[in-house]
Amino acid sequence: MDNSADRPLAGVFWMLVTGANFVAVTAIVKHVGSGLPAAEAAFLRYASGLVFLLPMLRSMLRANLSRQSMWLFLSRGVVHTLGVMLWFYAMTKIPLAEVTAMNYLSPVYVTVGAAIFLGETLAFRRILAVVAALIGAMVILRPGIREVSLGHIAMLATAMLFAASYLIAKLMSGRANASVVVGMLSITVTIGLAPFAAAVWITPTWTQVGWMFLVAFFATAGHYCMTLAFAAATITVTQPVTFLQLVWAVALGAILFDEPADKWVILGGMIILGAVSFITWREAILKRRSMTPSHLETKV
Repeated sequence: MDNSADRPLAGVFWMLVTGANFVAVTAIVKHVGSGLPAAEAAFLRYASGLVFLLPMLRSMLRANLSRQSMWLFLSRGVVHTLGVMLWFYAMTKIPLAEVTAMNYLSPVYVTVGAAIFLGETLAFRRILAVVAALIGAMVILRPGIREVSLGHIAMLATAMLFAASYLIAKLMSGRANASVVVGMLSITVTIGLAPFAAAVWITPTWTQVGWMFLVAFFATAGHYCMTLAFAAATITVTQPVTFLQLVWAVALGAILFDEPADKWVILGGMIILGAVSFITWREAILKRRSMTPSHLETKV
């Protein structure tokens, strides 16, 4: 970036605000809990968030998309729809800190996927970082020592699906501007969630609808603040700040949801985030465009 490194404090500030927004998203979804089926809750989140697309509407209507671009948009909508549903399901089944820690795996999957499907070089140091991240996941899950629940499996699949969504978005980056990419994701995911929500639909209360609107608001605000953070400072400055999300998730889980802090989850999350930060740092040192996103870029 041209002058992005000139405002590191601004970058850190906006990344802190980004983290607060995304922690608010997870806390609200956790609060609503199993009162709504996962597919319905996810649908209400995306449907209520369509109001935030209004500023993008002109760009979307003017976009001259090819058939191939439309197929990419639809493919991304499918994988992101499945990822969102599994994420909402995992939120009702496993502690907040575990969801947050395991979500750090998405950029690692992106690194592997970029090497397999997009031909990006996977250097030895990056392989070691990927292995370290997988070890971190095993520290969190501890298979054979404790039960690995459906919520954990759902979260592992969520991270993979969000990684696939990000890789497709990378393929689309040269075909459409950012507002079109973001807007089409929201529309396709809303449409994709509709039949799943209809199959399990229960009439929500206005309070539940209000909570889902707040989820949409905080998610949108989080992505906007993340953009400001990346514009203000390099990703090597902002990436370490994302660790605070795990701290906040542990604190909120303990205070609001009676989820005792688990040292193994914290340790595993630190290992995973350390691996992601190392990959990001190496990309900056090599001064080439990274396929590895901040884990925030793979959020709902």
